Amino acid sequence: MTWVDHMLFLGCVALATYAQTMTGFAFGLVLLGLTGLFSLAPLPEVSNVVSMLTLANALVALGRARSHLSWSLIRPPLAASLVGVAVGVAALEWISGSTAMLLRWLLGLTILACAILLVARTRPLARVSSRLSFILYGGLSGVLGGLFSSAGPPMVYHLYRQPLPLPLVRNSLLVLFSANAVVRLSLVAGHGSLGSTALWLSLEALPVVVGLTWLVRRYASAESVQAVKRMVFVLLLLAGLGLLIPATRALLA
Repeated sequence: MTWVDHMLFLGCVALATYAQTMTGFAFGLVLLGLTGLFSLAPLPEVSNVVSMLTLANALVALGRARSHLSWSLIRPPLAASLVGVAVGVAALEWISGSTAMLLRWLLGLTILACAILLVARTRPLARVSSRLSFILYGGLSGVLGGLFSSAGPPMVYHLYRQPLPLPLVRNSLLVLFSANAVVRLSLVAGHGSLGSTALWLSLEALPVVVGLTWLVRRYASAESVQAVKRMVFVLLLLAGLGLLIPATRALLA
């Protein structure tokens, strides 16, 4: 990577951090989508960066808020998500070894689906969903976490529809994300796929993530959340189409 690539990468990190802080998710998808669109680094390497930054953020946040956790609620989707992470990492190893273009196609499709999910209007449920639904959403989150280190969208969508206190929802998601990141990084390191590039990029991006998160939480207004959601929707839409269309053409050819 040239110094221009590094500056562009940090710009992508800043946009992804801003989106995450204002909306509650989309950090991994925005960063993966933009870096993939500009071809700044291989997608598996950026996925490892996202895992490390997600883990760092989650540990800081959990250190400040250890209460409001229901293990009886989070244990089934957590177990399912960890199994899903293993499946996703195995699929990533196979796809990376066979055709990187298929990985770009899957990422583009995932980003488009999550862009629609971001702006979809959903009504809160009258009662908490069944344990099976938590397991299914947890497993899907784990697969996305293993593939792209972006486990957020399915469980964010499912948990925020539940009639549960917001602190419980947020802390449950933090536990899920941090556990997924630990398992994913362990599996990737065990396969010998955790290179020095991901470590250096993570160290490079960490001050931007921490500093911008603090600034946004301190100075951003609640009224701007909807505007940011529209901005993130446009970013995800452009990034998803920018990955999906060329990859589709290449695979068909």
